Amino acid sequence: MAKATDEDTAPVPQRLLAVATRLFAEQGYDRTSVQEIVEAAGVTKGALYHYFGSKEDLLQEVYARVLRLQQERLDAFADADAPVEQRLRDAAADVVVTTIENLDDASIFFRSMHHLSPEKNKQVRVERRRYHERFRALVEEGQRSGVFSTATPADLIVDYHFGSVHHLSTWYRPDGPLSQQEVADHLADLLLRALRP
Repeated sequence: MAKATDEDTAPVPQRLLAVATRLFAEQGYDRTSVQEIVEAAGVTKGALYHYFGSKEDLLQEVYARVLRLQQERLDAFADADAPVEQRLRDAAADVVVTTIENLDDASIFFRSMHHLSPEKNKQVRVERRRYHERFRALVEEGQRSGVFSTATPADLIVDYHFGSVHHLSTWYRPDGPLSQQEVADHLADLLLRALRP
């Protein structure tokens, strides 16, 4: 008897997301059919359309769930009772770790986001902008208080860090020489070095 996997035993929406994520990563979004997703998830097309409405909605949710997780964690770091340098470092390292933990989701999205309708693309950009603005507010807080240098604009600092994060899926390998925490620590330390007066 085959061993049950998380994909087999999870509630239907999570099962659909897990299967879609795996198939999108293996085959690409455009080469994965709704029929393949529902067959692999062991559900009907009606179930998929009940929970997601369309394959495009599944693609949007693949990315949105990671962004929601990262936003919650960033809010917790930003609101913590700690010096701004520590809060920014924790947030900068965390976004690296959570991206690596969800590497399939991130790579699928950046490879396939052009398949989203303009309206859905806009929704995702608004959510991502909210995250970046909260992160930038930490940089600006440190710049205002003199903890961080003002030589480089906060927007550029944020773009620098997130450029590194968005490219993780192109080079990070779990079996590589650095653990996800080591990569996170290096990138967070690079960010803070760039900000030191």
